[in-house]
Amino acid sequence: MSRILKHRLFWPLVILVALLALNLIFTDNFFKIQMKEGHLYGSLIDIVRFGAPLILVSLGMTLVIATSGIDLSVGSVVAIAGALACLRISGLSDQNSVGGVLGAVGLALVLSVVLGAWNGFLVAGIGIQPIIATLILMVAGRGLAQLITDGQITTINSSPYKLIGGGYWLTLPFGIIIVAVVLALTAFLTRRLALGLLIESVGGNAEASRLAGISARGVLMTVYAFCGLCAGIAGLMISSNVSSADGNNAGLWIELDAILAVVIGGTPLSGGRFSLSGTVLGALIIQTLTTTIYSIGVPPETTLLFKALVVTIVCLIQSPAFRTKVFHRRRRPMAARPAAEEKVRVSA
Repeated sequence: MSRILKHRLFWPLVILVALLALNLIFTDNFFKIQMKEGHLYGSLIDIVRFGAPLILVSLGMTLVIATSGIDLSVGSVVAIAGALACLRISGLSDQNSVGGVLGAVGLALVLSVVLGAWNGFLVAGIGIQPIIATLILMVAGRGLAQLITDGQITTINSSPYKLIGGGYWLTLPFGIIIVAVVLALTAFLTRRLALGLLIESVGGNAEASRLAGISARGVLMTVYAFCGLCAGIAGLMISSNVSSADGNNAGLWIELDAILAVVIGGTPLSGGRFSLSGTVLGALIIQTLTTTIYSIGVPPETTLLFKALVVTIVCLIQSPAFRTKVFHRRRRPMAARPAAEEKVRVSA
């Protein structure tokens, strides 16, 4: 039992179960999943579906944080990818053309990888602190997204593009399938191959890994480029779900939710190790928390405050140091007292 309690995923699982139980109280038929027109519907399906973009961004953020870095620009990359894809599709003579949509998606993803690699170049090549390097693109990227859309919301009517974030395939939302594929590929590359060990070694001690023959710069460039790719896919999912691109609000503050998901999942901000399963669990906790807030009727003006309060409680409960200090009082002084008295009695 003690080994189970000390497992890094135990408390996140407890928190997720508690949130689901709370939704069961406030939401009728919360656990009911039904089939309509060949598609699965239900509150649980919606949590995973709407949490899919956050899971993707969090996966990329996990590998970045594992290298002792941070990426604050993922929200801007989300907006840029959606804006570019929608702009490209809106200019097509036939917006339902599969070839045209694939070209727009490919262009948006390539730009996302380039932007991620740019962050990696600033961090690994020039030596700028990750928080500063990515803050540059966070600010400039949001302006670039609005420049692409001319400050307007670009709307489209494309069935193939709608499939990415709002369509279904094999009875499941297509976004869930995308997340499953990206997660499987990420797990294979980082846990079945040596890439995960290289990432952890660079995050643990970049100089020592360099002296051991590991190309720390190459690892950092790869990780930041992958983070940009994940953000780009998330941007396509968000924009396709609403068939529009909003350069100002798309992906706004998603970087903060991603960082919280990574931390809740057990990946330390100091780097050196990471947990993909913990990150997915953390993202689901945040999405379930968002659903719970709306279910229990929290006033919209206090939503962010309530969310911040709950996340703080979650992080404190998950902290071993906090649990030790609050729930396990040290008894060493009480145990040492009889021994000291016995020593005095014997010497006397």
